[in-house]
Amino acid sequence: MELVLGIDLGTSYFKLGLFNRGGDLVGLGRIEVPMITGLDETFELPADRFWDTLRKGLSSALQQAKATPADIKGIGYSSQANTVMLLDCSDNPLTPLISWKDQRGASEVAALQQLWNRDDFLHTTGLGIAPGGGFAAAKLLWIRRNQPAVWSRAVRAMTISDYLLFNLTGSYVGDAGSASLLGLLDQTSRSWWGEAMTTLELQESLFSQPLTPGTPAGKTPTGNPLGLPPDIPVAAGSLDHHFAAVGAGAGAENTASVAESTGTVLAALLCTDKYDPKPNSCTGAGTQDGYYQLAFDSNGASVLEWYQRTFAPKLSVGDLVKRAGGVSPGCDGLIALPYCNTYPHLDGFTNRNDRHTQGHFARAIMESVALSLKGLLGNLIPAGELSRVVSTGGGAKSDLWLQIKANMLNAEFVRTNCLEPAARGAAKSAAVTAGWFPSLQQASETWTKIVKVFEPQH
Repeated sequence: MELVLGIDLGTSYFKLGLFNRGGDLVGLGRIEVPMITGLDETFELPADRFWDTLRKGLSSALQQAKATPADIKGIGYSSQANTVMLLDCSDNPLTPLISWKDQRGASEVAALQQLWNRDDFLHTTGLGIAPGGGFAAAKLLWIRRNQPAVWSRAVRAMTISDYLLFNLTGSYVGDAGSASLLGLLDQTSRSWWGEAMTTLELQESLFSQPLTPGTPAGKTPTGNPLGLPPDIPVAAGSLDHHFAAVGAGAGAENTASVAESTGTVLAALLCTDKYDPKPNSCTGAGTQDGYYQLAFDSNGASVLEWYQRTFAPKLSVGDLVKRAGGVSPGCDGLIALPYCNTYPHLDGFTNRNDRHTQGHFARAIMESVALSLKGLLGNLIPAGELSRVVSTGGGAKSDLWLQIKANMLNAEFVRTNCLEPAARGAAKSAAVTAGWFPSLQQASETWTKIVKVFEPQH
């Protein structure tokens, strides 16, 4: 049996998927991340918990696939960004992995703002969003200011994907895809930006060499923490949103260059050959010489989940969606404002009346999310050029929601044979590194199949 391993380093769950040569998911380990949280908005994952979680996920995947570690012929990953740790001169952790959700760096945002205020910042880094306490650089500055004894011993600063790659290859390498969200990378050269290092008084030697997503990163050494055989080729991964889009087929000629994910957060991503940074979006290093453009919004599926928990606890989200299917477009005048979950009671809905049912409120939220998606995609793609979108995330399972989006955006929405898209995108890169395909595009076109197309109905 020959398999490739795709690792999805998600925020809430690590998922380890084993895929065969046909692209079928034959084994999946899905393990909750045992994050340690504090009252002061700290989120930490000690290194031993990190590896224990990955080992449990791998064991579960192998058991489900009825396989052994010797069957694994390639490894890839997708990753969250801005989760970081410090290591000493012997490569031993000085800190736990500090999550991007951790806000201890909020006091250092003013220092980051000096970098962000540079006229050349957006064009150089591709990062069109404001700095915040969740950025890795903010947390590094916080450690330097508040834990000088730790900082004095620090020789390496590794993101969560850098740390994975180092232990699976023995090399100080990372990926430019997830590094693109640090605000420290020069996108055109795919190297660390000297001006950023000077402004923040950081040494470039702290950071791992960023590799192009999907390219070879090295091979597993003997005695690696996952207990895998030596000499398995490992591919450099990318940001989870990017590789989830790749996993669903975005960028392949037989699907589309655009993907959307309606999960807890709403996201839109464009695979492109053009470097065109824009405010309110993130332009990052894609595969080969390409780029991805990512825009996101908090007006996502979490809003529908909020309504279910608060106003329809006896129904499931699926039940609400079924009821929404019996409501006509426009919801008989009911409108859900963006982020209606942030308003008191039902004040985030306008034109309410006694005739509006739970189905009306559910559909109004679904239409509101579709309208937010239209805004995100409008920022990435010129008007009139959007023709087809690949859907991922929990929202992709709903025929009704995909049809609402198709109608509102006047574009085809497609569902592909994509289970666990971020793990599958990682597995595609692993399949290339293992020699199964000559390119990531070929892997995507071979493995991706369109299951259903939702055409605009007016």
